[in-house]
Amino acid sequence: MRISILTLFPEQIDNFLSFSIIGRAIEKGILEIKTINIRDFAVNEYGKVDDTLYGGGTGMLIMCQPVYDAYNHAVQTFHKGSKPHTIFVSPKGKTLSQKISVRLSKHEDICIICGHYEGIDQRVLDLIVDEEISIGDYVLTGGEIAAIVIVDSMSRMIDGVLPNEDAYTNESHMNGLLEANQYTKPYEWNGIKIPEILASGNEALIREENYISSIIETIHKRPDMLQNNKNELSETTWKKVLDKMKE
Repeated sequence: MRISILTLFPEQIDNFLSFSIIGRAIEKGILEIKTINIRDFAVNEYGKVDDTLYGGGTGMLIMCQPVYDAYNHAVQTFHKGSKPHTIFVSPKGKTLSQKISVRLSKHEDICIICGHYEGIDQRVLDLIVDEEISIGDYVLTGGEIAAIVIVDSMSRMIDGVLPNEDAYTNESHMNGLLEANQYTKPYEWNGIKIPEILASGNEALIREENYISSIIETIHKRPDMLQNNKNELSETTWKKVLDKMKE
């Protein structure tokens, strides 16, 4: 996958990309990620990329031309002339979810545009953006942090980025439920033992235990998620859940 990121602060993103799973995926050639500085396409020699708002209002707005030129540069030099699926990170967009991350991971080319100040002139967004994505109902100073979240979330779904498919298919949100509680050694710590079934070696029982635990975690912490798939749970499963909760 090729991902270009248009930003006024490429160093914020470049620092993140050099670490951990994303950094290793880049080294392996699974991901190609390039940050493009919108200011390199400023309208004058002073690096001007923003101006005051028509109609009044506080702050400054990024102008159309620098964004448009940066985008076309990304398309021609990085995306090999192909139009990438283009995302503008914005508090007005759809809230990022695991389902959206999986969908995005299927694209070969993606361009993410980061706003700053009061945002970007709507005219250029209407021309080049395919969708707007938010990472929550709050406002950030710029889109760089949101872009990093989107890149990390969707990259995990790409074959070869994680060690194996189980590394993400069993995580929270993949099946509409939260992940089951996790434990490691020692078996007993501070007088507290792990659930015995997890140490039994019986894979079928362990899978069932984790599934029931996953449902209970969702009931306690994110009951809103359960509303979407509660009808998919059998009566037998619900009975096991209720029995477990009584323990």
